[in-house]
Amino acid sequence: MSLDKYTLQNEKETRAGFGEGIHEAAKSNPDIVALTADLAGSLKLNAFIKDFPDRFIQCGIAEANMIGVAAGLTIGGKIPYTTTFANFSTSRVYDQIRQSVAYSGKNVKICASHAGLTLGEDGATHQVLEDIGMMKMLPGMTVIVPCDFNQTKAATKAIADWEGPVYLRFGRVKWANFTAEDGSDFQIGKAQVLHEGTDVTIIACGHLVWTAMEAARTLEAEGKSVEVINMHTIKPLDEAAIIKSVAKTGCVVTAEEHQANGGLGDSVAQVLSRHNPAPQEYVAVNDTFGESGKPLELLAKYGLGKENILAAVEKVLQRKK
Repeated sequence: MSLDKYTLQNEKETRAGFGEGIHEAAKSNPDIVALTADLAGSLKLNAFIKDFPDRFIQCGIAEANMIGVAAGLTIGGKIPYTTTFANFSTSRVYDQIRQSVAYSGKNVKICASHAGLTLGEDGATHQVLEDIGMMKMLPGMTVIVPCDFNQTKAATKAIADWEGPVYLRFGRVKWANFTAEDGSDFQIGKAQVLHEGTDVTIIACGHLVWTAMEAARTLEAEGKSVEVINMHTIKPLDEAAIIKSVAKTGCVVTAEEHQANGGLGDSVAQVLSRHNPAPQEYVAVNDTFGESGKPLELLAKYGLGKENILAAVEKVLQRKK
């Protein structure tokens, strides 16, 4: 499998993939309802609102109420998609999600934009970096972090047919778009092996998948054999893919736009500790809040750039020896 199979098609916002995905899904599924907390434009809901005005609910700046309304809608057989920024989708309404959605097993799709440092200039109060951990700990909650526009669109459509609560996390910034345009390479709970290798495994999610691919190109040019896995579904986690890959390579680097505590890296570490202990290095935010700035500069400052993945690979390879 060549790295050249996945080349940059264009740069597009993952949130725009969500907007197209929910619009297309709603055309074939009349039970889909969109709710927002005063952020319809930011969540790219304009086409949905135009074509399905009776299936759109503007809840205003009242996120907790939005979650409650969504939970109630499921009782009547509706499939509600709640939409706001990731920070307001989780931290502000965690009690409502736990009690009214997760504990009750309601079929609510919590769709969260503007996640992570790439939110940029809005700063630390909006740059949620704890949400994957918060949501994956809730029993019965599915957690999906797609890597680009195409995959976000595919995931948005797929969760309509996935029974139970879902947390779908995506971003604000324009980012590399490189997966299959038709979404055929996306399946909930099934990791996507982008490149096979034997020396080291890199497992990434979200925006860091493309960064991992760029790092892998550099490493391959240096003669290292790199396996790259897009772990778009954090829960249910594809444990078999992790075990199989690390059994072959003997070491792993995880990369995510999230705190090191509680995210993808910890999920991978739990699997390895139970089945196949191996050296692991984390590329993630190290126990700090973000700040206002340009997305790429923030990623570099907080240790989430290509150079950080390359350094982590060198370190884990030394540990493996």
